[in-house]
Amino acid sequence: MPPFSCSTPSNGLLPAKTDANVVTINVGGQIFQTTKQTLALAGPKSILSTVAKSQLAHLSEHFVDRDPELFSIILSLLRTGNLLSKAKAFDLQDVISESQFYGVESLLVNSLSNPSQFEAFNLEKSVVLPLNGRDTPSAIAATPFGSLHVAHGSKITSFDWCLGRKKTILTQFTAVDSLLPISPAIAAAGATDFSGLQILDLENGSVRETLNWENVTRSGSTVQAIGSSGEYLFASFESGRRNSNSILVYDLQSLRPVTEIGHNEIFGADLDSAIPATKLKWIPSYNLLMASGSHGGPSGVSGNIRLWDIRTGSIVWEVKDKVDCFSDVAVSDNLSAMFKIGVNSGEVFYKDLRNLDDEKSWACLGDRRNLLNGKKEGVGCKIESHGNHVFCTKKGDIELWSEVLISSGKKSDDGLGQRVFRKNLMGRTKDMGGAKITNLAFGGNKMFVTRKDQQSIEVWQSSVRGF
Repeated sequence: MPPFSCSTPSNGLLPAKTDANVVTINVGGQIFQTTKQTLALAGPKSILSTVAKSQLAHLSEHFVDRDPELFSIILSLLRTGNLLSKAKAFDLQDVISESQFYGVESLLVNSLSNPSQFEAFNLEKSVVLPLNGRDTPSAIAATPFGSLHVAHGSKITSFDWCLGRKKTILTQFTAVDSLLPISPAIAAAGATDFSGLQILDLENGSVRETLNWENVTRSGSTVQAIGSSGEYLFASFESGRRNSNSILVYDLQSLRPVTEIGHNEIFGADLDSAIPATKLKWIPSYNLLMASGSHGGPSGVSGNIRLWDIRTGSIVWEVKDKVDCFSDVAVSDNLSAMFKIGVNSGEVFYKDLRNLDDEKSWACLGDRRNLLNGKKEGVGCKIESHGNHVFCTKKGDIELWSEVLISSGKKSDDGLGQRVFRKNLMGRTKDMGGAKITNLAFGGNKMFVTRKDQQSIEVWQSSVRGF
């Protein structure tokens, strides 16, 4: 008998009473009853949806040669959108395989790795993912529902959304410095010592396309940063001779160039023009691209942060940072603010995006007395925003900065009201400390962390969400 079949009473008689909305399914000898509406939630491509659409669905018993206990979990997922607590007694891969058979894996992903389930205050280190080889991660990138891509040496290892399956491909790069997922199986990758932005097929390890910037000197162009919006792909290039740089905007679907912004040809000792953008972040609510880059020299670290209107190719706002220049910059669309961490002080600062015309400097969220600190406490520190929170690494620890919404109602000079942010150290005591953190990424309900000289990735997630 095939794994899915339909039968009617042998005597040709129908039950005395039938409900046209109720469907009976025999799974491995166990009878289940549900409604057509519930089965239809499986989606048009699911075999369960096919049963729901059948004209005689309520008149016959449908037989499925599968595990009935696993089917009960799938049926509960359809009914409530969530898994039964008893699902934790099963191996996750078994549940995934069953969801794939019935064509409802997307519902399972939505239940177990939904970005809305991300709980910043409840994150703790839950698992460590080992990598093959001796190379430590140089770049990591996560997709919205929690799959992960990790660049280590010349390789890129991809983990699926449940982190149970991984696949490693070999690239042409000596080391990958920038990595950005375009789709579940396609990623953009670049390096500061290898010409071109490569569009990689992560399933078969092939290069789909290489995007280059034709600079004036016709030398190779290396990639300094990658970013994206829902419509565009952004790439920061620097010429091989390091005497020019630019940001190119591509159509995300066709990968054809749309426009070029921030083109700089460097003459003499013009340091400001010599700094390429090393971080690109799109701000959806403002339709602006944040581009930041810094440079260290004998006189210290200097850098610039610019907000670009890609439609006009003009700079909407910029700041040149020299006193306690940034070590890293983050922008939060949810909080309407930019954040930086000072390379000397190691403190976190913010700038309100709602009032960019304000000439006031960045507001320090930490101890202002450290501004004169020459110890470079912020060197190598990372700062990233996710949701309504900002995450800042300090050596082996992670600080969580959040806005306090209950305030006294005092108005600042710009009339927008005073903003208050508070800091919390993340994780339990056993999670704190360790080697210096080198990368942070967020996907689904998880945070991913890499550390110096460690060939692995830490997965942080809510303790109540574990499978």
